[in-house]
Parts: sequence; C-alpha cells; structure tokens
Amino acid sequence: MRIARDGTWYYRGSAINRLPLVKLFASVLRREDDGSYWLVTPVERGQIDVEDVPFVAVELAGEGSGRDRRLSLRTNLNDWVVVGPKHPLRVAIDPESGEPRPYIMVKDGMEARVARSAYYHLIEEGQWDQQEGEERFGVWSSNQFFALAPPAPAC
Repeated sequence: MRIARDGTWYYRGSAINRLPLVKLFASVLRREDDGSYWLVTPVERGQIDVEDVPFVAVELAGEGSGRDRRLSLRTNLNDWVVVGPKHPLRVAIDPESGEPRPYIMVKDGMEARVARSAYYHLIEEGQWDQQEGEERFGVWSSNQFFALAPPAPAC
C-alpha cells in the first residue's frame, strides 16, 4: 500500500476510492519514531509507503477575531482540526523549488500537508506581528501565533 503526495491511497497500484475504506485504514495508521508508517491491527502489522505525509488539509474555516480567532482545517478524510497547541501549523521550505510547504499536525505525530488553495486562504488571514523581537507574517489561532514566512529582512 502507498499514500501519494496528493493524499490518494493505493492498494496494489489501484486507487482506493471509497472514503469509508480509506478512513478505516487511516484509523490503524501509525508513525514510528524513525519516520516509517505502519498499518497496525491486533493481529497484523504492515509497512505502508507514504510519499510525503498521510493526509492533506483541503479547506480552511475561521471563527472569532484577533488573537482569540480559531482557524480550522478539514482534511481529505473530512476530519476537522483546530490550529493551536495540539495541532500546530508549520511551514517548511521545499529545498528544490524554494516554495513554502505548509503542514498541520493532525494526530499521533502524523501531519497533513496544507493544499495550495487552503494555504492561500491562510495567507489571506495573515498579518504582520512582532514575535520574539522580529516582525513575522502569520496567523493567530487559539491564542497562538503561527508564522507563515521567515522573518522580515532587516532594513
């Protein structure tokens, strides 16, 4: 089995198109300390190839305002997670393209890659804020600031 970068699950080369079946497999998915992914049931354990991360965040919703604003992301499995201390948002930089690759922690050490459309919505929500003595661009959610870009260059 494998999970493609776009979040599609495959079994023996064929896409699994039934969401309830994908959700069942996802419920027994585990990530080991070495970064490998395994499907673990009481009687079996099998490694699964994950091209990037196992989930994709496809939609952004928000409520409230200011530092109390709560941003939520919906995954490709229709699970909602609230950006905050339990589900932090991070942005890595793709070493080849230099483009941002945003992720949110979903569960048990497993992340969802934030889809481009949802990332653009995060950017629309973004603001400049003074963080640890530096001007940073990011979003507030659940009283926590999440940077969406590196620090602004000094003038």
